[in-house]
Amino acid sequence: MAFKHSLIQTYKVFVVFFSLFLSSAIQTTYAQSSAVPADAEKIAAGEKLFSQNCKACHRVQSKLVGPALKNVYDRRELPWIYSFVKNSQKVIQSGDEYAVNLFNEYNQTEMTAFSSFSDDEILSIMAYIKDQTDNPPVEAAAPAAGGEMSAEPAAIPTPYVNAIIIGAVIILIVLLVVLVMIVNTLRSFLAQRDLSPEDAEFVAKPAGFATALRNKALIGVIAAVVTAVVTKGVIDSLYSVGVQQGYAPTQPIKYSHKIHAGDYKIDCNYCHTGVTKSKNANIPSPNICMNCHSAIQKGTNTGTTEIDKIYAAVESNTPIKWVRVHNLPDLAYFNHSQHVAVGGLECQTCHGPIEEMEVVRQYANLTMGWCVNCHRETPLNTKGNGYYDKLVEIHEGNGDFTVAENGGIDCAKCHY
Repeated sequence: MAFKHSLIQTYKVFVVFFSLFLSSAIQTTYAQSSAVPADAEKIAAGEKLFSQNCKACHRVQSKLVGPALKNVYDRRELPWIYSFVKNSQKVIQSGDEYAVNLFNEYNQTEMTAFSSFSDDEILSIMAYIKDQTDNPPVEAAAPAAGGEMSAEPAAIPTPYVNAIIIGAVIILIVLLVVLVMIVNTLRSFLAQRDLSPEDAEFVAKPAGFATALRNKALIGVIAAVVTAVVTKGVIDSLYSVGVQQGYAPTQPIKYSHKIHAGDYKIDCNYCHTGVTKSKNANIPSPNICMNCHSAIQKGTNTGTTEIDKIYAAVESNTPIKWVRVHNLPDLAYFNHSQHVAVGGLECQTCHGPIEEMEVVRQYANLTMGWCVNCHRETPLNTKGNGYYDKLVEIHEGNGDFTVAENGGIDCAKCHY
């Protein structure tokens, strides 16, 4: 009997301790989650920091280079997260079991140390992650069979807008003609009726240009059409500022890419020696031209006239003043070697059918939208580069691993 009583007491004590432990665990989790702010200002600040610093390697809902960050504030305590973000290697080297396992799981990829981040900034990132965890983004509907997802929001092309405006003007003119015909018909009909002197005077009053100018409705329609046309012209002009597509300046020497690169198949790299190892492709100096033209003294199209200019430049030691065709703004960084040697792009990707051009012209518009679309659509060249093995493995079955997926549309990639 005493043993039974003792067993019951032990059971009660166990239940109390288990309840306290469970309650403590729940409260700890709730307290951790509730410590993450949920106000819109913090979430917006966190989203900005996440996009600028974390997005290249992390997603909230899925793995990328690093683990998915969904509910990360519940998996580890906030002080641990602060320390790990500021210097993950220090936490790993301290022997922290979770950090070491994480490091090994993701191929010992070192996370960038954000030592300049304050605890409050990291907490705002947690606020954004919590918002994305609680409100996961809705996936876009799959395109219809045979269709493709548009890389940019749908917009009405300029030719269609012009056609719409011209069509509207034609319709207004037709309506105006119809109205004049109706007025004349009514005037003829009323002229045959017995009218009071006042009505007869009104019907007999001529409908001329001065009368039309007093018609507020007509003036309003004309003003709306003129405003629309002028506004469209101004917008088109603003969009064309700095865009030099089709630019083909007259050069000091009539050099033909069609003859050299097209007919004679001279490799672009022979003349533009910096294209695989430098930011700039560079324009060849006269001594490169002389490698061939010391023997070839008569041109296919121009005889000796243009080749003599090369000889004159060499003899006077004066550089040939070529006119630059492709000229990106200073705020945009572009590296030829990164695209040609690493990315494996052909010259024609940006410069068009250069081997067919007698006079070089700017083939593409080279706007930011054009570059961004290329990065969204072009698969990353990962062949023979072990650095990308893990990334390629992660992206298998999810479509092409594009330049954009590797951070190729982040602002800091081209603007810094």
